[in-house]
Amino acid sequence: MISPLLSNTYLDPLDHEMAQAGYEMVRYADDMMILCRSESEARQALERVQAWTANAGLTLHPDKTRLLDANPEGFDFLGYHFERGKRWPCDKSLMKFKDAIRAKTPRKHGHGLRVIIANVNRTTWGWFEYFKHTSYANVFRSLDGLIRRRVRRILLKRHRKHDHNDRGLAHYRWSNTYFAEQGLFSMEVAHVRIRQSAAR
Repeated sequence: MISPLLSNTYLDPLDHEMAQAGYEMVRYADDMMILCRSESEARQALERVQAWTANAGLTLHPDKTRLLDANPEGFDFLGYHFERGKRWPCDKSLMKFKDAIRAKTPRKHGHGLRVIIANVNRTTWGWFEYFKHTSYANVFRSLDGLIRRRVRRILLKRHRKHDHNDRGLAHYRWSNTYFAEQGLFSMEVAHVRIRQSAAR
């Protein structure tokens, strides 16, 4: 793994070589994907890249370098999963996001609600800006729900509400509207607005 700047410096000649050979290659830093029409063409492309990297003193990642048929199973690239003309965050991206939210919302959080929300928003804003091109709104709906449940747990702890019935009523006591009024960023709402703007 090298920096994006160094990657572009080292790999720019490869971009030109593959383009001149007639291959359609998509690359960001040192992550690349070559689109081919057949398995034999894909193997030829891989051999060409392997030869180029060997001459340049570079090596391909042994686990990430592979041939795959994108039609039945789709593929992961740059944090997204692509399948049948659709795209959404891959499992690894979702897990990383959820871990970040859990780290920011421990039940025994010591700060006020406004501070908690501001801290969470910094993560959700950045994550959404990258994944806003996701095809399915239910991805954001699910993650918004996770965030609100985590914050409700903090509020329940502070109000000493441990009874099962009280936990069930937390959704009504601290509703989605309540969190919106407190400034909690909703990825689902933002995604809907983007879709509506694009449709105009």
